[in-house]
Amino acid sequence: MNKHADWGIDDLVAQLHEIRVQSLEERHRLNKPPKLPSRKALSDILDGLSAVLFPNRLGRPDLRDEGIDYFVGNKLDIVLRDLCEQVHRELHYMAEHEQQGVASQTTDAHAVELAAQTITHEFAAQLPRIRLLLDTDIRAAFQGDPAARTPDEALVCYPGIHAVIHQRLAHVLYQLGVPLIARMITELAHSTTGIDIHPGAEIGESFFIDHGTGVVIGETAIIGKHVRLYQAVTLGAKRFEQAEDGSLVKGHARHPIIEDDVVIYAGATILGRITIGRGSVIGGNVWLTHGVPPNSSITQAVVRRNDDAIVF
Repeated sequence: MNKHADWGIDDLVAQLHEIRVQSLEERHRLNKPPKLPSRKALSDILDGLSAVLFPNRLGRPDLRDEGIDYFVGNKLDIVLRDLCEQVHRELHYMAEHEQQGVASQTTDAHAVELAAQTITHEFAAQLPRIRLLLDTDIRAAFQGDPAARTPDEALVCYPGIHAVIHQRLAHVLYQLGVPLIARMITELAHSTTGIDIHPGAEIGESFFIDHGTGVVIGETAIIGKHVRLYQAVTLGAKRFEQAEDGSLVKGHARHPIIEDDVVIYAGATILGRITIGRGSVIGGNVWLTHGVPPNSSITQAVVRRNDDAIVF
């Protein structure tokens, strides 16, 4: 192997530099652009938060009962400091982005720092509530799957629980005003589980995703209590509204509402701002774009009989 091969590195560096400068000029960022939150740092933070919430199962393997509280306190201090830094990065980035092209304005560094601390503090205060919610999810997984021998098995083995831990933590951050970090957190789970839950989705207690691969839950979806989904279920949008300039309208409600005690079997696709009534069962591979009343049982045969529209 030739250890002295000429890769043309100097020329490549120069070309990449030119492209980078041109890109910054097009975005009116001639000065040094602010740093984005770090995916690697957020991954470490999520590992730390998981250990804080479940120290006996997701914490250090050598933990003893008398050392758990110390471990939780020490880990929390580290994790929250790191999270505050990432929140600061997002807030600074967004402040610069909003002022893009306005040379007379500068980011108030002190205000951004205080806002980052406030968001992190408010997030930390929600951790006990999140732990209680996750306990209901774990019980739902154990009770809903005959293959689960213990709740601990569901916690450490089930991809649905892994994805829901990420989403419940991310949802709080999304509500607190750091949607980029929230989205990065749920995408970390998406990349490892194949379960794509937007951090904006509102999800009630005792939520269980069985198997999970291919599940998609959109930003404005609302899911009630004791809901169970199987693999490849989509809770998506039917259409995307456009503004007068042709750009997509952001943030409007466009995903389904799933009421309490609903079961949706594998491969079902439910689109649009429709309501699936309480206690309903949606069969496998059903395609729904119309709401159904409580206690409905919807199968492919029912859908076909009604020409692809549910009529009651």
